[in-house]
Amino acid sequence: MFSSVWSFIKRHKRKFIFTGAVVGGVYFLGKYAQKKIGDFQEKEATEYIAQARRQFHFESNQRTCNMTVLSMLPPLKEAIVHQLNSESLTALLKAKPANKLEIWEDLKIISFTRTIVAVYSTCMLVVLLRVQLNIIGGYLYLDNSVGKNTVTPLAPPDVQQQYLSSIQHLLGDGLIELMTVVKKAVQNSLAGVPLKQSLSLLELEQQLSWIRAEVEASSERPMSWYMLADDENALADQACGLTGNDLATIRLLNETRDMLDSPDFTTVLNASLSRGFSRLLDNLAEFFRPPLADSALNFDSLSAVSLPLAKIIPIVNGQINYICSETPSHFVQDLLMNDQVKEFAANVYETFSAPQALQK
Repeated sequence: MFSSVWSFIKRHKRKFIFTGAVVGGVYFLGKYAQKKIGDFQEKEATEYIAQARRQFHFESNQRTCNMTVLSMLPPLKEAIVHQLNSESLTALLKAKPANKLEIWEDLKIISFTRTIVAVYSTCMLVVLLRVQLNIIGGYLYLDNSVGKNTVTPLAPPDVQQQYLSSIQHLLGDGLIELMTVVKKAVQNSLAGVPLKQSLSLLELEQQLSWIRAEVEASSERPMSWYMLADDENALADQACGLTGNDLATIRLLNETRDMLDSPDFTTVLNASLSRGFSRLLDNLAEFFRPPLADSALNFDSLSAVSLPLAKIIPIVNGQINYICSETPSHFVQDLLMNDQVKEFAANVYETFSAPQALQK
């Protein structure tokens, strides 16, 4: 019996060897596949957790951006009002001076200038802080991800403070330069318009469009200059503090300059300005509404309602209190919730929170 079995095995030896090899191979292949699937699942889970953590950090950073914008509006308003003080002119008019007409002309230019400057500077504040705080946010994410014991922090607190202090350019020299350009455009557009002349809302919109065109097309400097000085020495000066000329701060400022000079930033700024001036016109439209009996008229019919320029001036003059309000208003909310601004902020954060940023 055993001899016959042995003879059968010898006759079919090759089949047994092949079958055994296949079974063994399949077993080890299965084990290998299980290990690879396990590794893949573990890697996928790790990436998912990292992505969720990154998303949470980004969303938290956007809330910080919003709160920072609101906190910066009062000093921005104060800087504008200080340089373009219409209240002193209004007080003079109440005293019924002999040069009343001259004061009214000055008030006309000052009122339109400071409201238009308020729209420009608020839009700039929103997009500039979106860039700065998302650069910082991206680097902070990397700092917390790679471990402080192994890598020098990309954005330590003192560097953050020095870097963010560069916002003072927008509240200082940049703002004054912007006022000069806007005031010139306002004078060219409105100087010849008599105080008694009536303007409809559509005619007022046309005046604002002419002013915008001159400001944005004939400026000797790019719009980004009002937000961050482009001179290398000025950048170095901004980075100088108690710690001296900090290279990390200079790097952040230069990276910000690159972002402000990009076509994408120009697109986002223009979208914000369009939204800002559209909201301004919505606010002004409240004063051009027809009588209650005709309240069903649409926006286009508002061209039939006109107001003397002398009555429009105080309306325009008061808009700064709405535009630069630290209490969230529709004006600021529109800018903060602008989809293009949010998408651009996400791209900035994505760029500077990626591991490749460590190699810069």
